[in-house]
Amino acid sequence: MSNIPNILSLLRIALIPVLIVVFLLPYKSAPAWATAIFVVAAITDWLDGYLARKWDQASAFGAFIDPVADKLIVAVALVLILFKTNEWYILLPVVIIIGREITVSALREWMAELGSRSAIKVSYVGKLKTAFQMLSIACLLYHSPAFDLPIFEIGVTLLYVAAGLTISSMLSYLKAAWPILTS
Repeated sequence: MSNIPNILSLLRIALIPVLIVVFLLPYKSAPAWATAIFVVAAITDWLDGYLARKWDQASAFGAFIDPVADKLIVAVALVLILFKTNEWYILLPVVIIIGREITVSALREWMAELGSRSAIKVSYVGKLKTAFQMLSIACLLYHSPAFDLPIFEIGVTLLYVAAGLTISSMLSYLKAAWPILTS
């Protein structure tokens, strides 16, 4: 259990209350600090998997805690963004993304119970979805223009791309699982 990849996953979970507190601070620099915390968490998401494979430190605990940590920090960050923006056009992709995470997690659990978890392995579209999702959340947390770029608007666009990829990846997982679920 105590290897560096697992510690990085646990760090991601430990960063959640820090992200919440920093995001809600009444300081002008709070969004920048919250974005930095989220970016560190996003990097650990990539790094823990990379190190687990490179150092042959994959474990049952790691296979469990890594996706849990990822889904928790993403869901919390999206809820924080909704809290701050309170806009319907942010709500729609947030509901799609969180709904997909719940659906796919339940599907994976069900498939594991049937002994067919390998039928719904992480796909390229799923990885692409994660990249767009993390980048969009970072932009939305930051919120302010930077270098004359409309960061928030870029974040909204990326969030809709992530939501589209979210639907696509969920449908591909459901399609792969359908023959097993209906047999």
